[in-house]
Parts: sequence; structure tokens; C-alpha cells
Amino acid sequence: MSVTAIVIGTASLIIVLSVFNGLEDLVKSLYSAFYTDIKISPSNGKFITLSANQLQQLNGAAPIRGYSLVIEDKALLQYQALQPVILKGVDTNYTHITGVSKNIIKGKFDLGSVEQPGIVMGAGIENALGIESDRSVLPLTVYLFKKASAASTDPMESVSTGNIAATGAFIIQQDFDNKYAITNLGFMQQMLGLSPNEYTGVEISLKDPQQTDMFAASLKKMFGQGYLVQTRYEQNQNLYSVMRVEKWVIYCVLTLILIVAAFNMVGALTMLVLEKQKDIQILKALGANNNYIQKIFLNEGMLLALLGGATGIIFAVVICWMQVRYKLVPLQGESFLIDYYPVKLVPTDFLLVLTTIFIVAILASWVPSRKAALEPIELR
Repeated sequence: MSVTAIVIGTASLIIVLSVFNGLEDLVKSLYSAFYTDIKISPSNGKFITLSANQLQQLNGAAPIRGYSLVIEDKALLQYQALQPVILKGVDTNYTHITGVSKNIIKGKFDLGSVEQPGIVMGAGIENALGIESDRSVLPLTVYLFKKASAASTDPMESVSTGNIAATGAFIIQQDFDNKYAITNLGFMQQMLGLSPNEYTGVEISLKDPQQTDMFAASLKKMFGQGYLVQTRYEQNQNLYSVMRVEKWVIYCVLTLILIVAAFNMVGALTMLVLEKQKDIQILKALGANNNYIQKIFLNEGMLLALLGGATGIIFAVVICWMQVRYKLVPLQGESFLIDYYPVKLVPTDFLLVLTTIFIVAILASWVPSRKAALEPIELR
């Protein structure tokens, strides 16, 4: 019974942690399709000015695989309905540094030109507007507030209006699908009344994402004050923090369950001590000291933990493999990108679980082993 309890606890810990690892990887892959490794944005205000020298420094930086100049602002799109969106203007490098163009479900990723702009929108925005991006004949109307709108006394002069053709729709993740629409950089500069060297940010993709933190630090020194340099983690810090907290909370809950299950071991070893009282006394009469007797029952507890832990890990690995292979536990609903719970086995999780089991086993074995060590010699 003690071994069975440890098997169940160990397998549960490994499986649940693996599911969280799989979900974390899935979410990161979805967000990495939209967010780049590093983003440079203004520390204050909405716009930054990039000089030719600064762009030249980015072009000459060895770690950079590519970068895109972007302008994004809140806008209103009108077709059959009026929908607020974040309209993002990007240059031609954008398709090389993000995965948005690989997640097109209707039409194509065509942003047009300044004179004939095109727009690619999230599927949620497409549904809200009541438009079919791949077969729309009539253009959408876009409304944007100009940069110098505060200086105007006429509210209508502060709003820039233009027509734009729907060319495609993408599905990445609900946060993006319901919020973002993408067009070309020149159209956004024209609509907002910006100069050619004004942007809201620079999105950078690196050759080696492992160098993100180190290169972000060098970019902060390169650009100085007035520029905010953020890694992908910092751009989504709340999301990643919540995911980590959830994983550790679940680990703590399952560890508490494992501790409760360890009372089986306490009972089993206590009964063993009572059954072996004569044997303990004989060993003491032969010269065994208290530490030697205690070590015997501690080793018994470690043996139970080893058998239960090893068997639980084997069960967990088999179940995770079957989940990936045969999709034993499906995800309900049709809006998910995958139809089963993802799992990912991480070696550090195995080490963490085994360490937890042995700590629990030592604590559970301590009281019975100490009781055995203090048994008096009463041979008759």
C-alpha cells in the first residue's frame, strides 16, 4: 500500500508537470509567431525617431537576423460594422522575422502600397466586421487620429480617413486575432502625418535566441535613454509569470497529497517496528547501537520510496508517450489549434520529483525508525 501510494503520487506529479510544460511551450510558440526576440519602443510617448546612424548600427550588428520598422496605433475599421482595432504598419522585412504570414487562413499576406493599401486582419476582427477577406469587393474605411490632433480646434481635422482593401485573415491566438490588423508602413505614416524617420518601434529577430538577454543589454547602451528595449519575455511578463506561478502552485498541491499518502508509510513502518521488537532487542544484545537500528528502518523507507518512485516515473513516461501517440485526453471544442493536451517531459522535473519523494520518505521514516532505535533490551 505504501509503494502504491508513492507510485500514484509520483506519476501524478510527473504527468501534471509535463502537461504544464506542454501548454507553456504551446503558448510560447503562439506568441513567438507574433512577438519577436527583442522590441525597441519609446520609453515615453508613442513615437521614436531613428537616425540613419542608428539604423546603420542595427544593420551591422552580427547577432541580428533581421528587423522590421513598425508603426501601430488604435484605429476604427468600418465595413458592415464599426470595429476598434490596433492597426500595425510594417515594412517588407516583417514576413522574415515573424510567423504571421505563415498563419494566413484566408486570402494572402498582401499589404499593398501607400496609394493602394491592403490589410491583413485577425479572424476575430474579420467576423466582427462581417467581411470575407479573400472575396471582398468593397474596401474598408479606416479612421485614425493624426499625431498633431491636439493642436487642432476642429475635431474632424484631427481624424484621418482612408480606404483600404482586405487581402487576408490570420489565426494565431485569440489575443491577436481579436485585436490586430496589419497594413504597410508608408500608409500608416501618411495617415498619422509622421515624418519618414518616425516610428513606434523596431522589432528584431536574432540568429541565436539564447543571446537575447546579452544583446538586449548592449542595445540599451547603444540607444541610451528615451528608448525602451524589451525581450520577448519582458513584452509578455505577466503571462509568463502567471504560467510559472500556476505550475508551482500545482506542484505544491500535489506534494501535499504525496505527504498525506506518506502516512501509509509511517503506519507500515510503525507496524514493522512492533513486529520486529524481539529482533531489535537481539541485535542490540549483539552490540548494535541506536544509530545502526535507526539506519535499518530509514533504509527500509528509502527502499519503499525508490521502488515507488521508479515505478511511478515509468508509468508517467508510458502515459505521456501514449498521450502524444494516441491522444488519450482530447481538448473539447473546435477553436483550439491542437485537439489534445500537449505534454513535454523535462529532465529537471524528474530530478525535482525524485528529490521531493526522498525528502518525504525520510521525514515519514524518521519517527518509526527513531522509535525502533529507542527500544529497550528486555530479553527473557
